[in-house]
Amino acid sequence: MANKARQKAGWVLSVFFNRSPTIMLTLYKSMVRSLLEYCCPLWNPQSVSDIEELEGVQRTFTARIAGSQHLNYWERLKKLSIMSLQRRRERYILLHMWKILHGSVSNDLKIKFVSRHRTGFKAVVPPLRGGVAAYNQSLYDKSFAVIGPRLWNCLPVHINKIGEFEPFKRKLSSLLQRIPDKPPVKGYTSPNTNSILDWRMDPATLELWGGQDS
Repeated sequence: MANKARQKAGWVLSVFFNRSPTIMLTLYKSMVRSLLEYCCPLWNPQSVSDIEELEGVQRTFTARIAGSQHLNYWERLKKLSIMSLQRRRERYILLHMWKILHGSVSNDLKIKFVSRHRTGFKAVVPPLRGGVAAYNQSLYDKSFAVIGPRLWNCLPVHINKIGEFEPFKRKLSSLLQRIPDKPPVKGYTSPNTNSILDWRMDPATLELWGGQDS
């Protein structure tokens, strides 16, 4: 997947010579990033090496955008107002969780939600399974059935209660853009895994979630 995206990025850079942010980002989002995100809620990688491999494509392409060459990758994300691929995958997972909650897509995994007045809709995280090999348990813990509910339960009540998709999507994107976005990339020391599961517990971002209980 990363190789296909690199090949497409190379073709784009060889054919189009305009390096302005508007042109470059339009080409990247439509022709390169789409290859890196197809069906990503299903295969969402958790290993640092896989995350670095995918981020490397976006890192290389954005380094060619005029006015951004002198910035490091984390700084470029902020300047160009784009999310890391890691952050976007978690966003897609949350959008799919909303659709499951509201019956817009089939709930093949039988994910359950409970409604509470103070915390809104919360997803039920599947319990740990006993008697399985550690490797299989690790794969299960990284699956959509587990990651989806855990990510959903990070959302503040004023977002998880939104009943219409487009307002939910806008509020979610606004929240995610306010959270530091420092994905694992080679040569950088990340403060955490950059997942919102970690930022949710970071003292510097607690105010974004409305406190630990929400």
